[in-house]
Amino acid sequence: MAMFFDPFREFDRVAGELLDSRQGPRLMPIDLYRDGDHYVLNADLPGIDPGSVDIDVDGQLLSIRAERTPRSQAGVKWITRERNAGSFLRQFNLGQGIDTTAISANYENGVLSVVIPVSEKAKPRKIEVQTSSGPTAVETHAETTGGSTTTESATA
Repeated sequence: MAMFFDPFREFDRVAGELLDSRQGPRLMPIDLYRDGDHYVLNADLPGIDPGSVDIDVDGQLLSIRAERTPRSQAGVKWITRERNAGSFLRQFNLGQGIDTTAISANYENGVLSVVIPVSEKAKPRKIEVQTSSGPTAVETHAETTGGSTTTESATA
């Protein structure tokens, strides 16, 4: 197997790790999207033991923590080692329109999927308006974005 080795690239990587003042939680790339009445957060955590994943909700703050332990290979000479071991942490502000009691998570093939449902009070609903000539339906639509809720209504 032919392999290109650039000693300066390796030196830059090692110097970056040694001089990095962050030395804290590692990067955890995510995708977040809304699908109907829930949000789906997918986080890449390859090589993580599912037992080390911790998901906590404190008020409106969702925290995801994970730990990748180094695999010791006694007697081997590393050519390159780019998969860092250590702690991973991401925190998300959920906003007011989230049902924090119904959040669920699944870890499969190195991807952590967290399903975050929208609360019932933030979902669209019909409200009946009483008039002297009889009931009239009014549809309201509440939408939560970035922690604030906006409400639109139209009379029929």
